[in-house]
Amino acid sequence: MRRALSFALRVSRTRFWIYTAGTYVVGYALGMGSWTDFLRPEYAVYLAYFFFPANIFIYGINDYWDEKTDWLNPKKDGTKEHRLGVGERALLARLLWVVAFISLALMAFKGWELRAIFLGFLFLSYFYSAPPLRFKGIPFLDFASNMLYVMPGIFGYYLAAGTLPPLLLVVGGFAHISAMHIFSAVPDVGCDRAAGIRTTPVYVGERNALLICLAFWALLSYLVITLSGFHPLGYLSLVYPALPLIVLASRGLMEKAYWSLPYINWGLGGLLFLMVTLSKV
Repeated sequence: MRRALSFALRVSRTRFWIYTAGTYVVGYALGMGSWTDFLRPEYAVYLAYFFFPANIFIYGINDYWDEKTDWLNPKKDGTKEHRLGVGERALLARLLWVVAFISLALMAFKGWELRAIFLGFLFLSYFYSAPPLRFKGIPFLDFASNMLYVMPGIFGYYLAAGTLPPLLLVVGGFAHISAMHIFSAVPDVGCDRAAGIRTTPVYVGERNALLICLAFWALLSYLVITLSGFHPLGYLSLVYPALPLIVLASRGLMEKAYWSLPYINWGLGGLLFLMVTLSKV
């Protein structure tokens, strides 16, 4: 049991839990009518799901279908990101079946609207890496399919409010995850090209990919600043478009900028959650 739990934690990439759970709690906070909505048992159930099982599903599917090509990826060295080891494929398959069962069970207790959102999350999570669709190997669809990270936020908003979030919030979320995906794929251009994976940065080139990141993150900052009523804290979002600008100026800073992203997301995401929650108190 201890070995299985340790393996599950490695597969789930704990440093990236914020990308699903954080989106969920922010979406829920934006949709709720009062802070007391946090006391609803179903909020806690889905919070636990989007923290742990959801990430096992996303990255477990990725590890399962990328077992061979991961050996060409220096990021998958087993220290910061898990690389499937000898004899672990069968254990991973069993773990994925458990998570699939949990996911289907959670869908069974909700209305069709929430089921559709939840199913959209599972569909994108699976076919991002898995054939025959394998979105990660199709330029432009690779970052578009990363809408999967916005789906928990849409789910949380609908769970709290009973309606879909405003379109501009979804656009802002999509701009952020698109830039995140492209920026994260830039360091992998060499190994992806060697493995025959045509990501957007492989297709358009590293410089153009960074310019696309700049455009997406500039849109995000514009929406955050204007939708917050030009609140001073909204200008902190400018740190995102600053990242590709820094890398464009000095390519040697790419790795440092890449590994700083989770901490920036933790910090600014947590601040956004705090401000939204305080506004409901």
